[in-house]
Amino acid sequence: MSTKTEMISEYPPLTRVPRHVAIIMDGNGRWAQRRGLPRSAGHEAGTENLRRVIRGCVEFGVEILTIYAFSTENWGRPRWEVQALMRILEGVIDKELGELAAEGVQLRHIGVLDRLPGKLQDKVHRAIELTKNNTRLIVNIAFNYGGRDEIVHAVQAIIRDGIPAEEITETLINSYLYTAGLPDPDLIIRTSGELRVSNFLIWQGAYAEYYVCSTLWPDFDRDELRKALEHYARRERRFGKVSTPDLA
Repeated sequence: MSTKTEMISEYPPLTRVPRHVAIIMDGNGRWAQRRGLPRSAGHEAGTENLRRVIRGCVEFGVEILTIYAFSTENWGRPRWEVQALMRILEGVIDKELGELAAEGVQLRHIGVLDRLPGKLQDKVHRAIELTKNNTRLIVNIAFNYGGRDEIVHAVQAIIRDGIPAEEITETLINSYLYTAGLPDPDLIIRTSGELRVSNFLIWQGAYAEYYVCSTLWPDFDRDELRKALEHYARRERRFGKVSTPDLA
């Protein structure tokens, strides 16, 4: 993957670009099944697709990308599949870290690392440390992440810090979330056509715009990303308000 070379887009400029895009990467298993391949092949193809999406985010001006790679519920999948996902994450770090760092991508992890193998934890920490000063694109990898689990961890930390109930505000809770210091997602994309949030960024996504497409994640390419961004640009974000003053 290379994002360093300035890309000349054949697309006209977007009228409005989401600063923060989050993606529920769904459909790897079905992609593989339709081709008579094992599910692990679908996960591999989905990982390869990240190159195209990261490149597209840079090209179209997105500043932050959050990807849902492994949920707290995914531990309930067959052991072989969980192990395959761990190997894939480790392989991505081994193969892509140097180039991502050189291209100005800052890698972050959201979730809990404790259940990951020690060697993999070390590699994730190394990736975070190596890229922490990069500013071209922030990529949050949600691995062993769950929205409810995140809120529970935040509440526990607030209690441990002895903060009185009357001092607890939305701003305070935001500061205890894994995404502290980052803006909430403007756009959340879900591939494969499923209509559910799957415990992903349930606090941060309260007023995000959602875009669902039937494309399976391994086939979600640069053009599909552009369609999602164009759809977002046509939307009016009201945040619970009305578009014009009520004159009645």
